[in-house]
Amino acid sequence: MDPLSLVGLFIGLAAIVGGNLLEGGNLAFLVNGPALLIVLGGSLGAVLLQTPPAQFLRSLKMLPWIVIPPKIDLETLIRKAVRWSQLARKEGLLGLENEIDREPDTFVRKGLQLLVDGNETEIIRDALELEMNIRERRYHAAARTFEALGGYAPTLGILGAVLGLIQVMQNLTDPEKLGSGIAIAFVATIYGVGLANLVFLPIANKLKALLHHQSMAQELMLEGLLAIAEGENPHNVELKLRGFLV
Repeated sequence: MDPLSLVGLFIGLAAIVGGNLLEGGNLAFLVNGPALLIVLGGSLGAVLLQTPPAQFLRSLKMLPWIVIPPKIDLETLIRKAVRWSQLARKEGLLGLENEIDREPDTFVRKGLQLLVDGNETEIIRDALELEMNIRERRYHAAARTFEALGGYAPTLGILGAVLGLIQVMQNLTDPEKLGSGIAIAFVATIYGVGLANLVFLPIANKLKALLHHQSMAQELMLEGLLAIAEGENPHNVELKLRGFLV
């Protein structure tokens, strides 16, 4: 579990609410349903319009990573690659055949299968790098869905402000309706800027950082499998892969 995501969100919200209270503001003034509907609904609608369904669904599946990121231990991956290297030197590449079904990662399983089939290192590299690149593009596109939300939210906040001012202008003769219109005008802007900079953009950047870590793990396994294919000494394999820990 990654508690920093929740801690960061709490600190950001606490800073805004606390600053408002210290300035003598009323917390109730920050709660405005119509303004929230304009910003969230409008931003979501714009994103749904621009995003293919598969990409949007992938972004929703990635969202829990903010709190529960995929477990990736580079040290464990290095030990696994070294063990395979020792097994290959002892029993040959066919000795790795039983490891294929035990491997939960489809990317690594594919690499092992290519290795056991006796393919040249260039073929293995090309096949795995192609899969890495396609996967990276797909998941980065999904992460950019939250970037898009962060881009639209402030604009929709301004739109909410304009709608609120229109309501104000239409009710200048009725003081009782001026308050709600002014509230929508200013609170919508707060919601738009706040959601963009405290929620949507940080989520996008956090997902990109996690994807970078995943790509590094795949590069590690790729280099390990290629070293095994070339028959390198297990000790040299370990030394090479430990460069990913620097």
